[in-house]
Amino acid sequence: MTDDGVLTPGPPDLVSLLLETDTLDEFLRALARSALLMSPTADGCGVTLERENRPLTVASAGISALPLDEAQYGQDDGPCLEALREGHEVSVTDMQEEVRWNGYPAFAAAAGTRSSLSLPIAAHSHTAGALNLYSPKENGFADADLSGLRALAAQATGAVALAQRLSDTRTFTADLEAALQSRAVIDQAAGIVMNQRRCGPEEALRTLRTASQHRNVKLRDLCAQLVGSVSGAPPPPGGPGLRPRP
Repeated sequence: MTDDGVLTPGPPDLVSLLLETDTLDEFLRALARSALLMSPTADGCGVTLERENRPLTVASAGISALPLDEAQYGQDDGPCLEALREGHEVSVTDMQEEVRWNGYPAFAAAAGTRSSLSLPIAAHSHTAGALNLYSPKENGFADADLSGLRALAAQATGAVALAQRLSDTRTFTADLEAALQSRAVIDQAAGIVMNQRRCGPEEALRTLRTASQHRNVKLRDLCAQLVGSVSGAPPPPGGPGLRPRP
């Protein structure tokens, strides 16, 4: 931004962008939109990530990126996959004159795309990716903010890794919370069985597992029903559970 308050072109602050978005998907869509704004002639931008050797367009902006990305995935070759796997920038100035990547350039030209630019993200990592821009004009990125786009891709390398870690952490936390809740209700149900049958914890758990198998009900659901029947709260759905002895 200049002193008089006018915005100047350049890469956004991806740390702020990451903190302002609630999910990894939202962050990646914002990343694609930012790159598209920095490329005046581009009509599409896609963000490709590859995990376990499977590339996927995880976010896109504009109209052209998704079918062009998918065409490259289908033949397992193309500029975006080269940038992703080799870790270097790949530029195509004219699809009609391009001879690399088998039939992909002809497909792109027929679809109305004349040039493209692919920049690697998180190269040689377990979440390698590429930022892919497409233009209907020949040499469409001659006037683009190339230094800004390169800086954006470089920043995205760290931001994508952080976003993925945050996403994995949220998933792990949710799974852990669910596991702890299940463990708590199973322990409560085991305590009820121990009191009813005057048995130890191992026998109580065996009794609950046997009842779960016979009734074809998940152990956690059956235990919740038992706890609910004793406490007076309505049991959760999932079929009949154990009933306390009169």
